[in-house]
Amino acid sequence: MIVVGSGIAGLTTAVLLAESGRRVRVWAREPAERTTSAVAGGLWWPYRIEPEPLVGAWALESLTVYEELADRPEETGVRLVGGVHHGARLDELGPWAGRVPGLRAVAEGLAARLPVIDMPVHLTWLRQRLAEAGGTVEVREVTDLAAVPAPVVVNCTGLGARSLVPDPAVRPVRGQLVVVENPGVTSWFTSVDHASAASAYFIPQPGRLLLGGTAEEDDWSLEPDPATAEAIVARCAAVRPELAGARVLAHRVGLRPAREAVRLERQPLPDGRVLVHNYGHGGAGVTVAWGCAREAAGLAYRTA
Repeated sequence: MIVVGSGIAGLTTAVLLAESGRRVRVWAREPAERTTSAVAGGLWWPYRIEPEPLVGAWALESLTVYEELADRPEETGVRLVGGVHHGARLDELGPWAGRVPGLRAVAEGLAARLPVIDMPVHLTWLRQRLAEAGGTVEVREVTDLAAVPAPVVVNCTGLGARSLVPDPAVRPVRGQLVVVENPGVTSWFTSVDHASAASAYFIPQPGRLLLGGTAEEDDWSLEPDPATAEAIVARCAAVRPELAGARVLAHRVGLRPAREAVRLERQPLPDGRVLVHNYGHGGAGVTVAWGCAREAAGLAYRTA
């Protein structure tokens, strides 16, 4: 089997396939460290992803895995961290929310202790876990999925699926972050207006604090915008004033692979081979990674 794509979806799917005894190769245009997954904030929470009934099940399955991985944070990059979704309400969420341990209403919104994933560490750990299961990762650009030489090809190309499938339903939603020195913030915070391209959130990661953010639809620019960065810091400082003076370490931009619904399905090819699609996870690729990977692996098992 060949999995195309080395972001969180591709590596997680490849790990499950390899650990089931399949011979798995990952082909990717770029290393995991250069994917959208690598710049993700890493907070577990369904965000800008559909359809909600399926997303809830995938997210909860992934939550269970992350809770286990949080026992080894230095190795896996996963920690459980408390925080608040400002302005969020339980009655505005799907049934999945009632199954999130410790999620509760507070004066500010919804509070919980949720997984926060240090993505560079986690992607490295996934690649090591894949290698231990006999899988390999190769930097190889794919221009035609049907030409990939394997009986089963798993497409985890994210935004790349727009041209590779081709699937014009996949669109970028640009997210910009500011990485600063952490002045002592130990909890995460989000305040998201789904009707606006601007939001305020901060997520503590080891040695740094991530400030966000934006959700700019159909914007392909990977260049950080200084005015946007200044506005992000200002929105976060309105919540935690000490952030106004935090030293900036880096600027990051990622393009979320948005779609009206995640594409997770089996597609027979004319020559008898099979494509399994696992893409279109929007702003929740990390949140649903393990649930979607298990379903994708199941589709691949039935074709191997």
